[in-house]
Amino acid sequence: MSLLRDGDLVAVFDHASPTYDRMTSASPGYSAHLLRSARRLGLPRRGAGMTLLDLGCGTGTSTAALLRTAPAATLIGVDASAGMLARARSKPWPRNVSFVHAPVEHMDQVEGAGPYDAVFAAYLLRNVSDPDAVLATVHRVLRPGGRLAVHEYSLSGRTSHRLVWTAVMNGFVRPWGRLHGDAALYRHLFRSVLDFDTSDAFCERLREAGFVRVRCLPQPGWQTGITHTFLAERP
Repeated sequence: MSLLRDGDLVAVFDHASPTYDRMTSASPGYSAHLLRSARRLGLPRRGAGMTLLDLGCGTGTSTAALLRTAPAATLIGVDASAGMLARARSKPWPRNVSFVHAPVEHMDQVEGAGPYDAVFAAYLLRNVSDPDAVLATVHRVLRPGGRLAVHEYSLSGRTSHRLVWTAVMNGFVRPWGRLHGDAALYRHLFRSVLDFDTSDAFCERLREAGFVRVRCLPQPGWQTGITHTFLAERP
């Protein structure tokens, strides 16, 4: 099966946007794990005086995690899916949160983009056509010394973790997708994880993109060895 990319992927996310939050809320630890990754950025002073970018913000669950971590920061969420952004914008937000409709590959072309003190990217990099180009964009829009946290399904390389991912997707997530007319999206999301970098390979990808202080931290529970927080900095 070929993965969906660019406009085709945006279209299926648009279609799934009305039910997407219900699906993710049924996933044990989904919001808690996002919050853990946001906190791992280690932002000082509740984010006061900082501008943060939530790249690929979707319906805003990751933005909410950032807001809890850094309530005094200026937060900008960016996503290519108008449907997902509409769901995000429909939620109550304080004035320091805003959203921009733009492809993440061209974030540096958005008027007023950057520099950012930190970038958060959740469930994004495995879904873009060219993750190296996106990481190069992130590197450009981060200020020197700025921090990056990537929250991503990136398997450890162990067969047992691959089997757990397959069982969860085939036992719950893909049937949900078929029930709601979104089989193409969840088939893509299943395959995107199996085809993406292992956690070690993604750490190397970050280093090759020019990031330093690269670390990989696991998430707890059933997602151990499946979901990781990748931390890095622009020199």
